[in-house]
Amino acid sequence: MRFTHLQDWLDWQTSLHSKNIDLGLQRSSEVWAKLFNGSRFPAFVITVAGTNGKGSSVAMLEAILQAAGYRTGCYTSPHLVSYNERIRLEGKPVPDNVICEAFDRIDKARGETSLSYFEFGTLAALDIFSRTQLDAVILEVGLGGRLDAVNIIDADAALITAIDIDHRDWLGDTRELIGAEKAGILRRNQPAVFSGQNIPDSIVKLANELSVKLDIAGIDYQVIKTDDDCWALQGTQGKRSALPIPAMRGRYQLDNAAGVVNLLLGLRSFLPVGNEAIRRGLLAAQVEGRFQVISDGENPVVIDVAHNAQSMQALAENLQSFVLKGKLHAIIGMLRDKDIAGSLRPLIEQVDAWHIVPTPGERGLSAKEFEQILLELAPSANTQCHETLAEAHTSVLQYLLCDDTLLVCGSFLVVGEFLAGLKDELKRNLV
Repeated sequence: MRFTHLQDWLDWQTSLHSKNIDLGLQRSSEVWAKLFNGSRFPAFVITVAGTNGKGSSVAMLEAILQAAGYRTGCYTSPHLVSYNERIRLEGKPVPDNVICEAFDRIDKARGETSLSYFEFGTLAALDIFSRTQLDAVILEVGLGGRLDAVNIIDADAALITAIDIDHRDWLGDTRELIGAEKAGILRRNQPAVFSGQNIPDSIVKLANELSVKLDIAGIDYQVIKTDDDCWALQGTQGKRSALPIPAMRGRYQLDNAAGVVNLLLGLRSFLPVGNEAIRRGLLAAQVEGRFQVISDGENPVVIDVAHNAQSMQALAENLQSFVLKGKLHAIIGMLRDKDIAGSLRPLIEQVDAWHIVPTPGERGLSAKEFEQILLELAPSANTQCHETLAEAHTSVLQYLLCDDTLLVCGSFLVVGEFLAGLKDELKRNLV
């Protein structure tokens, strides 16, 4: 084995391939063929793509299927704190040694084929799932869909969540172009659901070409709000009543839940689930970093991985519903390939003080560059630039008054580092 420690494998993978993001299926397909020689994937596969709502939808699918008694495998990205979060068996992250063994098999099978960090991780997840007796595997697309490494596996069913402008350098700068990339996960004659609003025509077009039975939110199924705590789903796949509001906060989580439930209703010949499993799953599903509220005495802390215009708008709506009592301080940093101005607009009127941090890597943005964009939108904004997130957190604690709220957002990298810091502090306090 090339390495015995997971972090050594990951550090090596970051320098193995010439590009950090290199879309395409050829490299992954070649290695996968060497590993399994054309064998059919041994579990029912649900692939999830979209701009926003993927992670939450995957968590709901996983929780409902587990509540129904199915053995599940789940692959998501990126992670927030631990790489192991990306690969789950029966809802639990796999241990380091299992991932290292999968990396070793992939390394030996690839020969001279160069793989990106993401491709290595995707193949590791698929390898682990294929060697485990599972009923269902849920695969979350990392970027796009058509050329994403998870798409080397033919999905038995597909879920496409909300579409917005993001990753424009790789996917295009219109919802139609981006929709066409996301629709690449569709397979001929296999069922699919679109759970977002205003479906791009490009998705409908490809679905028709492939004879996909595509259920569209608001057209083929509807959410019926019965009271503050319950809702019902009515559509071509049938009706389910007395469903609980998802445990994850936000109006959009009901859209995600409806798409998940409708998809599962259409799969009842393969993976039947009862109302009780749906209820338990919706109440159990949680994803760190999605409008996660952490109590910190008199000062609530809200962390959210929102990093594009659509998700920032949803975050702003959630903050409004949260009924902020005092001032809102934001620790924020974003990657340079995002629509930063468009993402910031929904928060301009709510944030009282901006504590700006840089983001690392080739896609990173300095705090000063971010500040310049922000001040062009809001010249009177109260801003402070910091060299590190830890410095920003220490600084903001000096300004928080009773009932003020701290918001941490803008990137998985920022939220993940903040969460890791909180967990390290908790460990120190327990010693």
